Amino acid sequence: MNIKPSLQPLSQVGPGVLARQADCRSLRGRLSVDWVCGTPYDAVVMIDRNQRGQARLTAVFVLVGLIVTGVWVWKRIPPDTKDILVEHTVPITLLGLAGAMCLWLAVSRIRRGLDRRAQRERLIARFERATGTEQRLELAFALIELNRYRLKKLERVAPAMRDLFMATLKTALGDKQHRVRGMAASHLGVLRDKAALPLLLAALEDDHAYVRACAALALGRMRAGEATERLTQVMQDDWDQTVRSRAREALERIP
Repeated sequence: MNIKPSLQPLSQVGPGVLARQADCRSLRGRLSVDWVCGTPYDAVVMIDRNQRGQARLTAVFVLVGLIVTGVWVWKRIPPDTKDILVEHTVPITLLGLAGAMCLWLAVSRIRRGLDRRAQRERLIARFERATGTEQRLELAFALIELNRYRLKKLERVAPAMRDLFMATLKTALGDKQHRVRGMAASHLGVLRDKAALPLLLAALEDDHAYVRACAALALGRMRAGEATERLTQVMQDDWDQTVRSRAREALERIP
């Protein structure tokens, strides 16, 4: 018995049925695409895998062949020639490898230095163009960190960064801004500007131990002999162990 599906005119089909039919077609489309893309047997993928497997197998055979050939040749070399190779050729080869390694390290170091220099120049240019205080502060922190906490090569923007850090120490007084104050104090020490000395001494009395520790670190970086007495007092009396340690380290750096 043949059963013919009943067909209705499109005008008689309800919107719910049409929506379900569209969803089914969409689902079938997605399933077909997923099956084509995610099927466990993809001709292109399988061919590529087979080629890689054959390449690895060939490489293994070549390596084994080279080892066997090397052993075979070494066994047939006269003893006198072996002695010459061991005494002269092998040391020369090792020296050559060591020289090549040293050259590679030197070139890598030079390239890293050039990359750091280019990045430093870009950050300096961005810092000079920036107008927002927060953006300039982030760029100043990044610039000093990139320069490995050294003043050299930053002299051009050092006065602007000094003013920015000092203003931050004066204005970032909120309870949740202690990290910003601490970073500003710490980075002020890198600039070694004695104009910041009064602010750093005042920061040794900040409510947050993090700020006090950063101020002690900055005074040590500045080699501020004027702060010796105050740092000694902090090292002895501050309740926070980290602050006391930073004060002691600062005193050790001050001549």
